[in-house]
Amino acid sequence: MARFLPRSTRWRVALFAALASALVLGLGSYWFVRSLRSGLELAAVRVANEKAAAVAGLLEAGVSPAEVAGQLDYGGYQISLGKGRDSGCPEHLDRGGTVVGKARVLGPGCVVGMPFPVEGGVESVTGTKGGKYFVRAETALDPVGLETVANAERVLWGAVPAAALLIGAVAWFAVRRSLRAVGAIRAEVDGIRARDLGRRVPVPDSGDEITELAVTMNEMLARLDRSVQRQSQFTADASHELRTPLASMRTQLEVQLAHPDRLDWRRSFENAVLDVSRLETLAGDLLLLSKLDAGRPARITRVALADLVREHVAARLPRDGVDVRTEIHAHPVVQGHAGRLERVLRNLADNAERHAKNRVTITLAETGGQAVLTVRDDGPGIPPDQRERVFDRFVRLDDDRAREDDGGSGLGLAIAADIARTHGGTLRVADSTSGACLELRVPLA
Repeated sequence: MARFLPRSTRWRVALFAALASALVLGLGSYWFVRSLRSGLELAAVRVANEKAAAVAGLLEAGVSPAEVAGQLDYGGYQISLGKGRDSGCPEHLDRGGTVVGKARVLGPGCVVGMPFPVEGGVESVTGTKGGKYFVRAETALDPVGLETVANAERVLWGAVPAAALLIGAVAWFAVRRSLRAVGAIRAEVDGIRARDLGRRVPVPDSGDEITELAVTMNEMLARLDRSVQRQSQFTADASHELRTPLASMRTQLEVQLAHPDRLDWRRSFENAVLDVSRLETLAGDLLLLSKLDAGRPARITRVALADLVREHVAARLPRDGVDVRTEIHAHPVVQGHAGRLERVLRNLADNAERHAKNRVTITLAETGGQAVLTVRDDGPGIPPDQRERVFDRFVRLDDDRAREDDGGSGLGLAIAADIARTHGGTLRVADSTSGACLELRVPLA
């Protein structure tokens, strides 16, 4: 059926509006005309009943049929002795007999008040007590009322199609006016390219669903703009981070080839292996981030965080001068991916150990239906204005960049925050009197 309908929304709405209005107006008009005619018929039935009752009343009072004809000044009735052939009346009621007033006396038991029968009239039938006489009365419908009904029918036959066409036209113009804003939105969206996502569609001031559509479209464009900018920045930072170890490897190999007799080959290979390891770690971090961004499902199990903390600390290689302690106050169990949760703990512990002076404390507790994992160090801490920024990708504070040792790629906290989000939890920098304190909260299983 869809192929027979017009493709334009304006024409479809106008067509359905016209058809629906024609149906409703047509049914309403039919009911209106039938009501008028029913009123005329009820009035005629009432008159016929009164006429038949009046004739029967005279007969029951002992007045003979011939005398009834002389007393009544109207016609439209028949007095007979029975029905059909036993009525005592001839076949042709308008011939013969004696005319008395407006009636024709055709016999001692047959009187007809002319005209009778009434063309197009309604009939009322009754009889006298004892069944001696049988009375039929007919009354014509009011001619003025019939003319009114006929005029109403003629008017409605033309008015209903005209009204349906008018409603369809109004619907067409109304939809056209509403879709004008949609056309402006479509034209603006059609002109937006990847390089100009900062453009926005016009928002009409009608305050209706079109306005909501425009607002939603602008919010979507804003999200796309932020996503593209973030992706571009991510690509640039990733390229920079990958180029550093590659440049180091190339420099070492070129120097070694240029002066093979002056440099230690073993030392050069060891440095190259370190650079390759750094590249491998960075590639693994980038792959994990891509999986988290894509929302790929992970294998979810019940994870006992206390066991996870103990196993991680036991397997952790010690670092000179930094003591890693644990404080387990509860044994919460959460739903999640054990490997990724261990990755969060590892990243937080590595970050704390890198900045700590002497001590890193890992605390596990349970409160408000959540497991709370806190990693605290006694280092310089994180400035309040940097507490949100440290979770951005490839972000390293100035102190990190100035360190002689490996300050990390700037992805550790970003990965931890994304993993926390995929587990329905949060990761934040909590207030601390000394050093940095990072707090992970995950809902209990």
